[in-house]
Amino acid sequence: MADIKTGHSIGIWHLLAGVLMLILGIYVFFHPVVTMVALALYLGIIFIVIGAGYFMTSFTFDSGWYMLVGLIDIFVGVIFISNLGVTAESMPVIFALWCLAVGVIQLVEAFRFRQAGYPWGWTLGAGLVGIIFAFLILAYPVLGSVTITALMGAYIVLYGIIEIAEYVTGKRLIAA
Repeated sequence: MADIKTGHSIGIWHLLAGVLMLILGIYVFFHPVVTMVALALYLGIIFIVIGAGYFMTSFTFDSGWYMLVGLIDIFVGVIFISNLGVTAESMPVIFALWCLAVGVIQLVEAFRFRQAGYPWGWTLGAGLVGIIFAFLILAYPVLGSVTITALMGAYIVLYGIIEIAEYVTGKRLIAA
């Protein structure tokens, strides 16, 4: 396993991803009726942008896991955009699988960060939250789109907050 490159400042990517996810999560949470079809398009675009960011960040941190998260995000984004009707119907399952995949990858990456001496708690937290939300969505899909969009909105808001906290924590560590 390659070492994480040192001497790099925490990229603004975490802050940008956090703000975008926070805004999207608030919208999803308060507009559950119109969210399902619109969410497929919005999430598709944002997943592609975030995926591209993770992909680019993977070179800074020499991280195959970040590259994998980026490629998964881009793939999910393209699926969402290219099949809006089908995506709206199956979005809860697709979203849950994304939460699970990214959550597991974040858990692995957190322990890699820990071994390299980087802040790892926020990444671990994001991974655990993703896995928990994935199982909640998969366990209760019968509750309908309103519940699913509420869970999705809550997860996206938490994901955004964790990304922002990770950026702030990383900046403090580098400044010290």
